[in-house]
Amino acid sequence: MVVCGDDGLAHRLTAELRGVYGEQVTLVVPPNERTARPPVVGRARAASAALFDRVVSAAVGRTGTGSGPGSASTATVTSTGNGGDTSRVLEAVEITEAVLAEAGVERAAALALVFDDDETNIRAALTARRLNPRLRLVLRLYNRRLGQHIEELLDQAAALAAGDGEGGTDASTTVLSDADTAAPALAATAVAGTSKVVQTEGLLLRAVERPAAGSGLCTLALLSPPGADPEGAEQEPRLLPDDDEVRQAAGRAAVVLEQVSSAGGGESAAPGRGGVPPFASLFSRRLRWSLAGMVACVVALAVALWVVSPGIHPLRAFYYTLLDLFAIDNPAIGAPLGRQILQLLSGLVGLLLLPVLLAAVLEALGTFRTASALRKPPRGLGGHVVLLGLGKIGTRVLTRLRELDIPVVCVESDPEARGLATARRLRVPVVLGDVTQEGVLESAKIHRAYALLAVTSADTTNLEAVLYARSVRPDLRVVLRLYDDDFATAVYRTLRAAYPHALTRSRSVTHLAAPAFAGAMLGRQVLGAVAVERRVLLFAAVDVAGHVQLEGRTVRDAFRAGSWRVLALEGRTDTAPGHVLAKGDRVVVAATRRGLAELR
Repeated sequence: MVVCGDDGLAHRLTAELRGVYGEQVTLVVPPNERTARPPVVGRARAASAALFDRVVSAAVGRTGTGSGPGSASTATVTSTGNGGDTSRVLEAVEITEAVLAEAGVERAAALALVFDDDETNIRAALTARRLNPRLRLVLRLYNRRLGQHIEELLDQAAALAAGDGEGGTDASTTVLSDADTAAPALAATAVAGTSKVVQTEGLLLRAVERPAAGSGLCTLALLSPPGADPEGAEQEPRLLPDDDEVRQAAGRAAVVLEQVSSAGGGESAAPGRGGVPPFASLFSRRLRWSLAGMVACVVALAVALWVVSPGIHPLRAFYYTLLDLFAIDNPAIGAPLGRQILQLLSGLVGLLLLPVLLAAVLEALGTFRTASALRKPPRGLGGHVVLLGLGKIGTRVLTRLRELDIPVVCVESDPEARGLATARRLRVPVVLGDVTQEGVLESAKIHRAYALLAVTSADTTNLEAVLYARSVRPDLRVVLRLYDDDFATAVYRTLRAAYPHALTRSRSVTHLAAPAFAGAMLGRQVLGAVAVERRVLLFAAVDVAGHVQLEGRTVRDAFRAGSWRVLALEGRTDTAPGHVLAKGDRVVVAATRRGLAELR
């Protein structure tokens, strides 16, 4: 396996492949990333940390790959891990054909390109596909529409290079986004009762937290016992328990699969998404009440005219009333006294109606004029989620929250942030300002908010914002995006000790995204990941053919506690426990990371 990247996802993915799946990995990083301490996974903590410590301290031999603008200088570091496997860290200023050849792409089974820049990943993928048509490619792209076209292009190139009918799955191309992978879990963590959803073609898998003995199709995980530290290493949740464990887990909360149903037409759109604002938003509440009062006055005057003028038709009574309102000359000379009084009252109401109509026109024009501008938080807003940061992650989280019809107020310090266009399109209120400055969170109505979701790229900014928000609202639900796991655990424990009655969660985007990228490198279609406290449960689509653990077994017998569980046949929602899995079936499974490695 070859992993190329320039941030924490590359290091975590490398540790995931080595520690969980036991793969031989070559890591390609920029020169300034060589000494970065990579994250480690599970039982591989000591071995992986020792490996990279040796990498950092090893002698580095530099070789030039050429000169000129397109050349790259690389440094190769070789270290021997457990069992005699050789792993390498390769330094490269840019990913060129020579660098990929040095990394062994021509002999590799899979290549992951997880640079933070889409163009860098695409350029390297095109070069790698030419060097090895049968290489399994995994790309990290933020642009989803472009990613679909890149998948088709690279798969077609692989099929043509391999010859007709030999494209195969080994040369598959998978485009993933760490933002898309982590956004559902972040949004679900911020909002209590919000379902954790994984969607595939024809299926919608929905997981919620309920008592262990509660209703549901199956129990995916048992959460930490009450009073335990769910973010610590001492008490970990039990993933994919068997029926006996569930029955014995009285009093413990669980993640239960609530629904497996047809996705149908997809999710309903959030209100106010189009470029044209809804009709109700054209006029303020005060102006709408004024218009309603004027209409009531017209109706009352018309009814009174119909009563005091015997023999007049009700429609003609409305007609006369409108004439009087708009001061159209038709004086009621010689008419009964009641008719004359009503004409005077109608004229007075007409005078009052003119400024109301003018205000309605001006307000509607102003609403259309500011439809493309950022909205400000309404005065009476409450029960909303305050979202800090509108970068890649924040934009995806914002979209997810609006799909769930959750009211959101965003706070962003950069007036050119990529997520501002999305907030403008979704008509979400935005406060521009530095969250560390006094008054910014107050402008976002933090004192009436339901939850605070801090997903900026700076850990200290997220922490400072959370600490200030907790000083304003000690019971506020907070979710932090923190990069370093040890730092996240320390922050969590301290906040929980200081505010025992408030919910605190810390989440790492790379922690949530790495399992999906690793599964894709191994040829698994990872549909999504659900965070269960500080562990991750994966949902994947697996072909039954060739798996002795699945083929020829019933859905009930194919279950292995703590490793994997068959949820349904892809495209079907009525899979019976006694259904025998045949060679041509494709199933959706929930699996731990090690369970997915065993299914390989």
